[in-house]
Amino acid sequence: MNGRPIGVFDSGVGGLTVLRHIRAVLPRADLLYVADSGHAPYGDKSAAFIEARALALADFLLSRGAGALVVACNTATAAAISRLRERHALPIVGMEPAVKPAAEATRSGVIGVLATSGTLESGKFAGLVQRFGSQARVIVQPCPGLVERIEAGDFDGPLTRDLLSGYVAPLLAQGADTLVLGCTHYPFLAPLLRELAGETVSLIETGEAVARQLKRRLAETDFSFEAGGGAARFFSSGDPARLEALLPRLWGRAEPVEAIG
Repeated sequence: MNGRPIGVFDSGVGGLTVLRHIRAVLPRADLLYVADSGHAPYGDKSAAFIEARALALADFLLSRGAGALVVACNTATAAAISRLRERHALPIVGMEPAVKPAAEATRSGVIGVLATSGTLESGKFAGLVQRFGSQARVIVQPCPGLVERIEAGDFDGPLTRDLLSGYVAPLLAQGADTLVLGCTHYPFLAPLLRELAGETVSLIETGEAVARQLKRRLAETDFSFEAGGGAARFFSSGDPARLEALLPRLWGRAEPVEAIG
């Protein structure tokens, strides 16, 4: 790799939905991606545990030369981004559920937020609702078990379908016409969500906005992130073979995956 790579991490494969947008807006940048699948899901872990993992993954990516970091996980952003920015003087971009654009887009005045318990219980999310909740009624729906189905590569099987239907139906019954995908794993379920919710319900995720924000932040630095050849390296704290098997489907091409602790 030439130049300074961009380091991206998530609790598992979900951050690949963000990585695809980063590749689209920065086609020549070199990328490093860590799936912390050995510790997934983050949604049921303590904030202290998630913060420790985020700090460790950031240190790993910096040791590999990363000149910018993307926390491609809503739960990890809520738990750790402040500490990361205190420790590291480099561009660090995180995630947050798209409550603001959803509140602006809704026609019924009701939006539903699908996310992990860790995200929904965070002070960062409470602040979002406080800031934009006056524009629309915000209904939250924790989705235990959904990340595990996606990590297993099950995007439309009976178990995933039953879980997702049970989470979406109450939101639709209360008039939600806009659904916020508040976990980076969930965009992989967009086709199934479309089938369950119908074409008139809007699905909003933030991967593209995060990629644009990253590009803006990089333009403010002296580092040459566009000097690379567009290479990508993948790492996993879980079984590398599992991520390797999913990459052709989720990334669009086969890539080797290196194991990390």
